[in-house]
Amino acid sequence: MNDWPEDGGYGRGNANSQPEGPRRMSHVQRPQRPQVPQQPPRQGYDQGQGRNQGYDQGQGQGYNPNFTQAQGAGYDSGYSSGQVYGGQQGGGHGSVPPQYAPGPGAGGPGRPAPDWRKRIKIGSIVLVVAVLAWGIGTYAWASSQMRNEVDLSKVIERPAEGDCTTYLIVGSDSREGMSAEDKKKLHTGSAEGKRTDSMMILAACSSGNTMVSLPRDSWVTIPSFVGSESGKTYPARGGSKLNAAYAMDGPELLVRTVEFNTGLRIDHYAEIGFAGFANIVDALGGVELNIDKGFKDKKSGADFQAGTQTLNGEQALAFVRTRYAFAQSDLQRTKNQQKFLSALANQAATPGTILNPFALYPTLGAGLDTLIVDKDMSLYDLGKMFFAMKGINSGDGKSMNMPLAGSAPQNSLKWDMPKVKQLVEQIKNDEKVTVESDR
Repeated sequence: MNDWPEDGGYGRGNANSQPEGPRRMSHVQRPQRPQVPQQPPRQGYDQGQGRNQGYDQGQGQGYNPNFTQAQGAGYDSGYSSGQVYGGQQGGGHGSVPPQYAPGPGAGGPGRPAPDWRKRIKIGSIVLVVAVLAWGIGTYAWASSQMRNEVDLSKVIERPAEGDCTTYLIVGSDSREGMSAEDKKKLHTGSAEGKRTDSMMILAACSSGNTMVSLPRDSWVTIPSFVGSESGKTYPARGGSKLNAAYAMDGPELLVRTVEFNTGLRIDHYAEIGFAGFANIVDALGGVELNIDKGFKDKKSGADFQAGTQTLNGEQALAFVRTRYAFAQSDLQRTKNQQKFLSALANQAATPGTILNPFALYPTLGAGLDTLIVDKDMSLYDLGKMFFAMKGINSGDGKSMNMPLAGSAPQNSLKWDMPKVKQLVEQIKNDEKVTVESDR
């Protein structure tokens, strides 16, 4: 009994006259495999093996003796030549070198490499915009904090403008905003109102900056003026101390008196009281100063040794207010005031303060709350004033007292008017100041 199907094919044991021939097999369609590029034979591989037949014809299992080389041409046995699909690329048997090797900065298959030039450009633009926004915001905030209270348009009969920008800087004994404890700590006393404790002219010129101290006991003429509040006209008063002008009608009359006696036009006015001065110094973390000779003064609370040291707000105020410890009294005090203000400006107008929000905002907040300026002064003008004082501290300029010619009534000081006129002309014409003060 046989298992051949009865389909009329050949190969059955029957009584047909034809001899039995080869058996007919049904055709099997093989699936098409993807064509892959031929890889060069690996070193050490026997090229006599693994051809299209996929096995050694003398040893392969299922060897067909009727299979010939001609029949094998184009025959796909299914044997893998070592190309692995879908697996990891490695160096083991049956693997090939990776087909994709990403280079430096490449983003991976199908992803473009990052454009670092474009990224740097965008980052730089964002940084610049952020810095500008911060700067504009800070400028707007600081401008809103300024106390533009002095109206110089009320000053009458003013001199012609000069080539330099001039500032009248005033330190008052105002105790505004100070508690009883603050007054005791800073040795300011409890006097009501306010008076000028120091006065100086700062001329910011292209030829060099000049700071001229005006002794508060200077013997001057208080000219006729129009009251800043009343609007009334008051007659001139000859033979008065300079600080009396401030006491009579405030900053406007002080500016009028300085302009009348010097012939120099004052462009801007800046005034700061005791509390504001001390707070600025503390906000900066102290101001470094070299004191040539030690001194003590019970009234101001000063107690200093000679040498370089860092002064806090309390010590700084005592330093600039001391007068009774010196033989030259007020003249030596004005020199100390110039020296300290220049050192203060030198420390305040630095990148470490201006570019550091943790230093800039406390300093601005401490100063702008008590700093009184004229209505035309902007934050830019204020900054220009500080940089001019800084230049003097750095040697780019000159500091001096108003030239004096001796004593006057009431323990006052008389100006040397020929030298004063020469000094004013040099400042007006933006010339280098050559006038010297004898004291």
